[in-house]
Amino acid sequence: MSITNHERPGVYSQYDASTVISSTGGGQNVGLAALYDGEEEVEGLYTFSRYEDAVTAFGEAAITELVRLLFLNGAAQVKAAPVADAESYTAAFTLLEAEEDIAVVVCDSDTLTVQQALRDSVNTASANRRERIAVVRGKTAETVSNLVTQAQSLNSERMVLVAPLGGDAGAAVAAAVAGAIAAESDPAVPLGGAELKGVGALQAQYSDTEIDTLVRGGVTPVESVAGVVSVVRGVTTRTKTGEAADATWRELTTIRIVDDVIPTVRNALKARFRRAKNTEQSRGAIRSQVVVELENKLAREIITGYENVTVTADTENPTVCLVDFAFTVAHGLNQIWLSAHITV
Repeated sequence: MSITNHERPGVYSQYDASTVISSTGGGQNVGLAALYDGEEEVEGLYTFSRYEDAVTAFGEAAITELVRLLFLNGAAQVKAAPVADAESYTAAFTLLEAEEDIAVVVCDSDTLTVQQALRDSVNTASANRRERIAVVRGKTAETVSNLVTQAQSLNSERMVLVAPLGGDAGAAVAAAVAGAIAAESDPAVPLGGAELKGVGALQAQYSDTEIDTLVRGGVTPVESVAGVVSVVRGVTTRTKTGEAADATWRELTTIRIVDDVIPTVRNALKARFRRAKNTEQSRGAIRSQVVVELENKLAREIITGYENVTVTADTENPTVCLVDFAFTVAHGLNQIWLSAHITV
């Protein structure tokens, strides 16, 4: 910003304007691994709080458009790992895996082995108390049956496969969905019906029968109605346990609630019992704190009930106490059925 020098004493002002797209507040952070096709030399991890910063770092590259869609749909912050070639995705996943405050990761690759590597990275991060889910895309003009096969090859409650493609960037829909997931502060609210902003025309429009097949097969379908692109129903790719069909983890809200409740309880205990004795009094206080946190989730309708909260000393290690409890997740409202009884 240039400043015009004046000789007269006084207070002067000037302003400029630019199109800035940034978080509206309240959302979660999103990690992005995507190919960089620009001319600048980039490497490592970039943290953005607004789209304009990504333009400065990457220029008008495809990865910049994905950052724009993430912010436009509600991401609070974007941590981007630019990828130089197809062999560099694993290194990008490793960078994102080490980040503490990422809730969703999105990748632009449609290669199954890359998506499986992302799945493994997300599972590793979640096992290390950095819970997150990942959003990926299908291939161009992919058939419904092939999309279901792709979902089965991922088969994880932490993976979301979206279809069809849309917009100018191949992963535009996936980025928009990732932003929409990050924007929702209540994990029990279903993703179905969420508007996806900034996404252009979709490459396919599915029939009701095809949508049934996709949802049951672990694919999250999106549709365009009157020019508005939105999610039909948010599901994960987890449709089997071993070789047996299992719909336990199919709804996206289930894993999101688990990732909300468990870390909340864990962080509350960590903050309050950092230097405590493993005595009956301390264990009683721990139990009370767990009940407080679960009651809060119950009041917010994130869970519908809990029971069997116990805190006991480990018989084999006197420095460890075991906290055990059960809870029931709240289910989203996906359908309303009307039965009309007509008298003529």
